[in-house]
Amino acid sequence: MISIVSTGVIIGILVSAPMGPVGILCLQRTLSKGRLHGLATGIGAALSDVIYAALSCLAMGVVVNFIEANQAPLQLFGSIILGFFGYYIYQSNPTKSLRRQGDKKLSYTQDFLTSFLLTFSNVFIVLLYIALFARFGFVLPEHSIWVSLCGIGGIGLGAMLWWIVITYFVSKLRKWFNIRSIWILNRIIGVIILLVSVIGLLSVILAHYLNISLNFIYV
Repeated sequence: MISIVSTGVIIGILVSAPMGPVGILCLQRTLSKGRLHGLATGIGAALSDVIYAALSCLAMGVVVNFIEANQAPLQLFGSIILGFFGYYIYQSNPTKSLRRQGDKKLSYTQDFLTSFLLTFSNVFIVLLYIALFARFGFVLPEHSIWVSLCGIGGIGLGAMLWWIVITYFVSKLRKWFNIRSIWILNRIIGVIILLVSVIGLLSVILAHYLNISLNFIYV
C-alpha cells in the first residue's frame, strides 16, 4: 500500500512539474496576486490531473492481461515516451506562454475553474499517464480497486505537494524570480525526466532482454 501511494506521489509530481501554460499561469498569479491565488490555480490543475489519472488507470485495467503478458515491452515503450517528453520540456521556452492578465481580478473560484478547464482541455496527458503507469508498473492484475484508488490518491497528493512547494518558494523569492528562473526550472525538470527515462531503459534492457541481474548494485 505504501509502495503504490509513494509511486503515485512521484507520478503526480512528474506530471505537474513541467512549466506548461498552467504552470506559467500559476506562477504569474502567485507573483501578481499572491500565493493563495496561485495555489487555487494549482488545485484546479491537480483535480484535472486526478481525473485523467483515474481514466488512464481504468483504461489500462481493461487490458490488464495484455499488460501482464507484455510488461517488458510496455516498460520500454513508456521509458522512450518519457525520454521524448523530457527532451521536449528541456528545449521548450515556457515564457512564450506568458501573457499579461491586465488589472482584471479573479476570485479564487475563478482561478480554480480556469486552471481546471485549461488542464482538462489537454487530453494528450492521458498518453503521459499511460507511459508513466507502464514505466513504474502502476497498474497490476493483483491490485484491488482499493489499492488503485490509494495510488490515484497518491497522484493527487503528489500534484498538490508540487503546487504547495512551488507557490511557497515563488512567493518567498519573488524579488529574484524572473523569466530566466522559469527557463532554468524547466531545464532542470527536463533533465530529471530524461534521467528517469534512461534509468528505465537500462533496467528493462539489462533485466528482461540481456538477463543481467542488477542485484550487484546493492551488494
